[in-house]
Amino acid sequence: MDFAPSARAADLTARVKAFIETEIEPVEAGYHHEIAATRERGGDPWQPLPLIAELQEKARAQGLWNLFLPKEHAGEYAARFGTDGGEGLTNTDYAPIAELTGRSFIAPYVFNCNAPDTGNMEVLLKYGDEAQRKEWLEPLLDGRIRSAFTMTEPDVASSDATNMEATAVLDGDEIVINGRKWWSTGVGHPDCKIFVFMGLTDPDAGRHQRHTMVLVPRDAPGVKVERMLQTMGVYDEPFGHGEVSFTDVRVPASNVLLGPGRAFEIAQGRLGPGRVHHCMRLIGLAEKALELACKRGLERTAFGKPLANLGGNRERIADARIAIDQARLLVLNAAWKLDTGGSPNAINEVSQIKVAVPNMAQQVIDFAIQLHGGGGLSNDFPLAGAWINARALRLADGPDEVHRGVVARLELMKYGASR
Repeated sequence: MDFAPSARAADLTARVKAFIETEIEPVEAGYHHEIAATRERGGDPWQPLPLIAELQEKARAQGLWNLFLPKEHAGEYAARFGTDGGEGLTNTDYAPIAELTGRSFIAPYVFNCNAPDTGNMEVLLKYGDEAQRKEWLEPLLDGRIRSAFTMTEPDVASSDATNMEATAVLDGDEIVINGRKWWSTGVGHPDCKIFVFMGLTDPDAGRHQRHTMVLVPRDAPGVKVERMLQTMGVYDEPFGHGEVSFTDVRVPASNVLLGPGRAFEIAQGRLGPGRVHHCMRLIGLAEKALELACKRGLERTAFGKPLANLGGNRERIADARIAIDQARLLVLNAAWKLDTGGSPNAINEVSQIKVAVPNMAQQVIDFAIQLHGGGGLSNDFPLAGAWINARALRLADGPDEVHRGVVARLELMKYGASR
């Protein structure tokens, strides 16, 4: 196995790093403070600040745009929509770029590489037909619209996706959508125009052939964002996570992705690379937290000593460094397996990183919060938000228990256990 980036990927990584350091980091704290101030003034914190558009224009002018595009599916789109080099990247090549963007809450947005848009764009690239790509993929790649993924439901245990009860029923040349979804990331953004909806089509089919994915315009009659949800007290503007109801929503049957009953096939193709992206961004977030912890530990003194020299903090710093480096290698291995054999070849490795990395990041960030004392719990530092992000990702894209179950099942099958 070879985790070394290509020359092109190494160049892009260096340029992304320079852009984040010179253009994003100096203004990011002010960006978040302005959103908070807007909320306190009774303004609309969901309206993106002009700063984002300015940064996006700069990034796009430098070719640092849509860098998530997969090498095997980017086709003409990388060249048409501003990716320097005019082609996509392998998972292994994109991994260090994703790590760098994870150090910032807004960097993925600036580079048009933020979830859930990246996953939805990959779905359209891999499974959409020409008309669907023309109508929805191209404006997403251009940054003119945003999207949401509506899968999880409030009334069923959504860790088992076969439980989904919201329906997508074919009726002639239309498909009728009914049900309620929640934790639909991105629905708060005023530019969110399209939902990827997963619904039950044939309850009598096999467990993994019952559901269908459908493109549902946000402004379709019967679609209603019921409320925006807080994550541990945070709304995460301008994207947010919403609860959405669908009442007799009718869209053309041509909005079905790939075909009726093929939602799980699409989901597996979508989630493998997406989980690598999430995990590499979390590694970047953990690196940022460790950096802040080390600086704080050397700058602050208590009981006559730097904080770094108190209470076993040197050992904790060492453990954090070891844990981050271990996690990075685990994710690079999963990325390499995806590149060399596709999602079915990397089920075990992807499940491993989805357990290991959020837990690692949560622990490293928690240590950094402890070194910052009360300040670490405030919005004066990015650590509280970072911890919430890491904690939430232990549920997003499948909870720890599901992924541990996959790893255990594959391990026990080596010794003759049944599926």
